[in-house]
Amino acid sequence: MPVTKFTRRQFIASTALTSAALMTGCLSRPQPRRVSANEKLNIGVVGAGGKGSSDTDHCASENIVALCDVDEDTLNSRRQKYPRARIYTDWRQMFDQEKSLDAVIVSTPDHMHAIVAATAMKLGKHVYCQKPLVQTVYEARLMRKLAKDYGVTTQMGNQGSAEDGLRRTVELVQAGLIGQVHQVHVWSNRPVWPQGMDRPPGSDPVPGTLHWDEWLGVAPFRPFKSKVYHPFAWRGWQDFGTGALGDMACHTANMPFRALKLGYPSEIEAETSPMNKETYPLKSKIRFLFPAREGLDPVNFWWYDGGNPKPGDPYNHDGNNKPPQELTREIEEMMGSIPGSGCLLIGEKGKIFSPDDYGARFFIQMKGEKELTEGKNHDAVKAVPQRIPRNAFEGDADKRQHLEWIAGCKGGPVPYSNFDIAAYLTEIILLGCVAMRTGRKLEWDGPGMRATNAPEAMQFVKRQYRKGWSL
Repeated sequence: MPVTKFTRRQFIASTALTSAALMTGCLSRPQPRRVSANEKLNIGVVGAGGKGSSDTDHCASENIVALCDVDEDTLNSRRQKYPRARIYTDWRQMFDQEKSLDAVIVSTPDHMHAIVAATAMKLGKHVYCQKPLVQTVYEARLMRKLAKDYGVTTQMGNQGSAEDGLRRTVELVQAGLIGQVHQVHVWSNRPVWPQGMDRPPGSDPVPGTLHWDEWLGVAPFRPFKSKVYHPFAWRGWQDFGTGALGDMACHTANMPFRALKLGYPSEIEAETSPMNKETYPLKSKIRFLFPAREGLDPVNFWWYDGGNPKPGDPYNHDGNNKPPQELTREIEEMMGSIPGSGCLLIGEKGKIFSPDDYGARFFIQMKGEKELTEGKNHDAVKAVPQRIPRNAFEGDADKRQHLEWIAGCKGGPVPYSNFDIAAYLTEIILLGCVAMRTGRKLEWDGPGMRATNAPEAMQFVKRQYRKGWSL
C-alpha cells in the first residue's frame, strides 16, 4: 500500500494546533472509547517485527486494523497474516489517519517507546508497551503521569508479571516469611549482543526497504551501517537501547521491586568494564541503596551482567559476572551450577531464590535448613494466605499478560504491570544506566529527579531529542 510522506514539520504543526486548542478550551481531553466485553478492540501496532510480531499475535482475538514498521520487508511479511490491516511506515501518519483506534501496541526499539506511547495516550488510546517502558528517567516519570491523566489502560511487556509464582513470592515476602530483607542479588546472562565497542566509521547504502530517518526518530542522526544497529543489535547502543540492565531488569528485578516496596534509592554506584560514549559496557556490577520505608529496613540491591571478553572476541562475554560464591553455594549444590539469570533475596529468617528471568519458580531456605526447597512444597509457604488476585487467563505468561491488558481495556481489573507500577520500576532501573554513563557514585533525590552531588548526570536523566521531535 503506497504511503504519502508525513514530515516532522507537518507533525509539529498538527501538534501545535491541537495544544493551542486544548489551552483555549476548544477541545476536550480525548477519552478512551467504552468497549464492552463482547466487543472487539481496534488495535494498531507500532513496530510489527521482532517482539512486535508475537505481541500482535497474542492480541489477534481483537481487530488488528493497522500495522506500522519502518522496514517494508517486515510489513510485507506481517500483512500475510493480517491482510485486512492497513500498513504504514510512519506511526505519526497511522495516528493521523486511523481515527477508530482504541488501543496501540508499541514494540519499537527503546528510544522510540516514550514518544509513540505518550502520543497514543494523549489521543485517548490504551497502550501496551514493551519493556523497558522507556529509555530515560524523565520519560518514565512522564509516562506514569500521562496514563493517570488520560485514564487509559496500560501494560508493560514484562510477562513474568502474569506468573502465579511471581505474585506468590510477593505475598510471601510482604507477609514477613523470611523477615527483614537487607540484601538482594539479581544477575543476568545478557548482553547476548555485542557491547563495549565504539562507533564504526563510514556508512553503507540504506536498503531501499528501510526508512532510516524514521528508524532514528528522536535519536541524533548517524549514518546507516549494515548489521550494526538494525534489526537487533541496537540494544547495546546508548542512543537506542538501555543495555543489559534495561533489557532484563524489568523482568528479573520485578519481583523484589514489588515485594520490598523499594521506592527511590538514595545511592547508586556502578563498577564496569571499560566504557565509551557509544555503547554500554560488556560487564557491570551496580549497587542501589534503598533507605528505610514503610516499616522496612534499608536494602542493598546488587545487579550483575555480562562478564570478561571471550578470547579473540572482545565484544562478547564469558558470563562469569555473578554474586559471590559464598551467597550462591546452596544454589550450585541444588542445580549443579549457577544459572545464567536469577534473583536471590536474603532475609533475617531465610532466603528466597528464583532461577529464571520471570519469577515463575521460587525456592525457600529458612534459617537452620540445609538446602533450598521448591516453594510450593515448603510447609512455611502453605501457611501464608493468598491475597493478590491471579491472572485468570490461559496460555503461556506472555499470552496471559496480553489478555489481561485486553480485559482491562474493556473495563476489567487493572493490569498487574500497568504504567503506575511499570514506569516506577523502569525509572529505578534506568538510574543504573545514569550511574554507568556518569561514571561516579550518585546521591539521588528521587522526588526531585536529580543527583545532588553530580549535576552532570542530568543529561542522562532527560535527553535532548533530535531537532524536529518533541515529547
